[in-house]
Parts: sequence; structure tokens; C-alpha cells
Amino acid sequence: MSDRPSPEITLLRTAYTAFNARDINAALATMSPNVTWPKAFKGGFARGHEEVRAYWTEQWSEIDPHVEPVSFHPEGAGRILVHAHQVVRDRAGAVLADGRTGHRFTIESGLIRMMEVCPLPPPDQGA
Repeated sequence: MSDRPSPEITLLRTAYTAFNARDINAALATMSPNVTWPKAFKGGFARGHEEVRAYWTEQWSEIDPHVEPVSFHPEGAGRILVHAHQVVRDRAGAVLADGRTGHRFTIESGLIRMMEVCPLPPPDQGA
């Protein structure tokens, strides 16, 4: 068995790195042109590259999120659940939130087609 991550996990790591670097173009390059992305900060969904770009531009003008993937859990049918650690700061640097979150990605044709935010079980339940 290879220690090399799957192409899907490599893709997701690239997306997280680009997001944290605020490199919208690099992040969008990991996504399908008709991606569906949750607007977790505002509610609803952004659809397509331009809506995701507008959402992130607005989000980053108001808060400073940093999200690190901790573990990857393939679920089959192109879906991967990512356990992530997220720290959200206000523009002055004060921590607004610091915790775990789940991101479920659907990958089609080598690109992110959809992302959903989902709750994770408490750490004492083996998650």
C-alpha cells in the first residue's frame, strides 16, 4: 500500500492551502465551474466560481478564518468527509471561534463539485 495520498486528498489539501492563503484563483482552480459551496458565514449557498469569489471576498473583509484539515475519511461515490480545525478571528485579531468542524466534499471529474458543512461527533466518540 502506498503512503502517497489519493488525488482527491491532494486536491482537497490544495484547496485548503489556497483558501488559507486567500488565493481565490488557486482555490477556484480546484472546483468545478458549477460548484455548490455553503455560505456558512451568511447562510445559503454560492453556485459557480463568481458567486464563490463574491462570497469569500465579502467574508474576508469581515472575518479572518483559518481552516486546517485534520483527517480525511473517504465515504465512497466521490465523497470525502474532512475533519477540520477552524479558527475564526475578527479583523482586529480577536478569536471569535476555535473548534472542530466537518466538511463533506463531493468530487467529480477531479474537481470539487460540492461542499457541505456537517457536525462532527464529540471527540470522545472516536471521531
